[in-house]
Amino acid sequence: MSQHIEIEFKNMLTKAQYEQMLLDFAVTPDQIIRQVNHYFDTPELHLKTIKSALRIREFEQTIECTLKEKSSEHQHLETTDLLTRDQADQMLAGNGIEAPHVKERLALFDIPLNNLQRYGTLTTDRVELPYEGGLLVFDHSFYLHCDDYEVEYETNDETFGKSVFLQFLQNYNIEPKTAPKKIVRFMTALNSQKG
Repeated sequence: MSQHIEIEFKNMLTKAQYEQMLLDFAVTPDQIIRQVNHYFDTPELHLKTIKSALRIREFEQTIECTLKEKSSEHQHLETTDLLTRDQADQMLAGNGIEAPHVKERLALFDIPLNNLQRYGTLTTDRVELPYEGGLLVFDHSFYLHCDDYEVEYETNDETFGKSVFLQFLQNYNIEPKTAPKKIVRFMTALNSQKG
């Protein structure tokens, strides 16, 4: 189990800007890592109500379950458990929560664990690069016939990180454009399909 505060700044990119970033930072194909994110909530959207998100993220070799709890505009408390393939499959099938520390956190908020269900899947091709004492991330996400692109900067210091990120956007002539969380973008696309 790991638990840490995530401090990140995000900005949406156009496809052209994203492709230019890969060129400017000389990203090679082996640096692009695919992750598959499965999002959960109850039918009553208990997690959304408390500004939290629950996901299973699959990498090539590992699977993890993470609960993200919003603590401020740019900060989230993340609680993560590693899962086996079988545990992940049980959760994806709606057979309970197989992540003990995540389950413990969810219980604090009286989330009805038996009502949690997978809402859908979002796949991200991610590039992570060290940058100015933090981590620069380029993401291309695809889900529900949508494609989007974003840049993130992860840091240990919110004030310093904001300054670095705004300078990065200025250096690359990228207009600041709010990037909602991936789960928000996914749910917006899902709701527009239903409507």
